[in-house]
Amino acid sequence: MAPTPTLLIGNKNYSTWSLRPWLLLRHAGIPFAEKQLSFNNPDFADAVRRLAPPSAGKVPVLIDGDVVVWDSLAIAEYVAETHPDKRLWPAPAAARAHARAVCAEMHSGYADLRGRMRMNCQVRLTNVLFDVTVQREVARMADMWTTCRKNFGAGGPFLFGHFTIADAFFAPVTQRFTGYGVRLPAVAQQYVDTIQALPAMQEWVAAARAETDFVPHDELYREDSSSPG
Repeated sequence: MAPTPTLLIGNKNYSTWSLRPWLLLRHAGIPFAEKQLSFNNPDFADAVRRLAPPSAGKVPVLIDGDVVVWDSLAIAEYVAETHPDKRLWPAPAAARAHARAVCAEMHSGYADLRGRMRMNCQVRLTNVLFDVTVQREVARMADMWTTCRKNFGAGGPFLFGHFTIADAFFAPVTQRFTGYGVRLPAVAQQYVDTIQALPAMQEWVAAARAETDFVPHDELYREDSSSPG
């Protein structure tokens, strides 16, 4: 029997990039071991590299035997390839292409939203005012979700009907919108509620709220993107 893969993650209260593959694996019912590293550890990058050479010293990292994958989108692709029965990408070519495009957009964009609406599962705010750049990115997100639901979501409550990698990639945004009390159009809010109700998502948030390892903002760059999640 092959050994269980290990997923290296950061603090659950903050680590949006760790949440994505963690939620993907947990919701899909794929067994894995979790190893959490504190962003407050001054030896963080070296610790990651020792556990998972030749990674970049950031999280998340998936270690599956001799295979080491150290980028959240690459992890998702690897998991989809090694577990085709889980249908982690939509089957129709047009829907699959669209799902990959929105994941890539999330992976590389939304700098203002990321920087000014950082995930903190212990925070619940209301009436937060954001500048126009953040408002534009929120509007783009809501429009993107609405388009996915309208064009590809007939088979279920998720962006492409059934749960896919795209839902895992937007899960941290749903937590941000919930924590900052962002008002959304009806379809987008229904989608937020769907993700927030997932047992795996609730498990992550409960663990995050129990953490007492508070992290300065500048330590959050120890994730797999140069943006703060």
